[in-house]
Amino acid sequence: MISCIMDSPKPKRSRGCENEASGEKDGEEGERARVDVSVIMPVHNAAQWLEECLQSILNQDFTGSMELSVFDDASTDGSRKMVEDWRERLVMKGISLQISGHSSAQPKGVGYAKNRAISQSRGRYLCFQDADDVMKPQRVRVQYETSLLHPNSLIGCRVERLPEGSTERYTRWINTLSQEQLSTQVFTSHGPTVVMPTWFCSRMCFDKVGQFDEGGKGVPEDLLFFYHSLRQGLGVRRVDQCLLVYRYHEKAATHSVSEDTIWKLRVDFLQERVLSQWEGFTIWNAGKQGRKLYRSLRPANQKKVKAFCDVDENKIKRGFYTYEESKERPKPKIPVLHYKDASAPFIICVKLDMTGGIFEENLTSLQLQEGKDYYHFN
Repeated sequence: MISCIMDSPKPKRSRGCENEASGEKDGEEGERARVDVSVIMPVHNAAQWLEECLQSILNQDFTGSMELSVFDDASTDGSRKMVEDWRERLVMKGISLQISGHSSAQPKGVGYAKNRAISQSRGRYLCFQDADDVMKPQRVRVQYETSLLHPNSLIGCRVERLPEGSTERYTRWINTLSQEQLSTQVFTSHGPTVVMPTWFCSRMCFDKVGQFDEGGKGVPEDLLFFYHSLRQGLGVRRVDQCLLVYRYHEKAATHSVSEDTIWKLRVDFLQERVLSQWEGFTIWNAGKQGRKLYRSLRPANQKKVKAFCDVDENKIKRGFYTYEESKERPKPKIPVLHYKDASAPFIICVKLDMTGGIFEENLTSLQLQEGKDYYHFN
């Protein structure tokens, strides 16, 4: 795949460029306009990772103006002091430091901390950084250049997972989606097609979408923001270079979000963006996941389900799936067909990269177009 950053312009620092990206008029918020990029970093008890993270910010080869904006969300491990101790080193490199926080008994959540870090920052562009991850030296420069080319897009990048080999399928998915699939595979259980720790966008884009949800623990603020960015017409792009070391550990905030919460958000977004436009469709998977999707749909969309399809002969021989929980009489019976006998469009509830390529070969054999004839919901 050809990288989307080839022949990118050099960082521009003229006032004309600043106003074009931020939507500001000459003279308005002049202090903010003097910073090209703000690195946005919420922090909560990240002391064990901060040294490596801050060193990676210090090592950036970006030649424009840059600041680090940190909001400490009630850390108890000395995280805030650790960041403060880096102030002189950062300033020596030309990176200003904005830092604030609170010391309440409980943290207020990632969404709250991100919003505060953004509100105190001055950059025309925002580079999101998790305190447990590590930037490659070229990250800010490359994503800034890409954002100049695609000013109305949320920019991500490829990642290196640490420890190596953790979440292998997820990491492969992050790194190998095509540009088109960044927009079509937004309904899958993996979440945003460009992962939050890699996000880079103009302040203008952020203001268009609005702040992160501040519901706190258990709220997938990144997924909610991502969905709303698509509603607002923002594009999605990925730099095809590895620009971030993305750390996996059990303390990560993502583990606090329940599968049921994510499931409901995905189903609602699928119904809003796709099923509302279709008169009928087939659910590919007559097993547990396919039936769960059917039961989760609004009654109007359940009526649009023409059939389930599968490769399991036992399911196909039964002939029908009966929706026993339905209050309708007679209870709805949905045909179960072999996938070759079913008709598009499909909502696919089969996990990718799990059948040794058999499912992918079956799907390819039908010569369908993703985003028109089918969407993945796996």
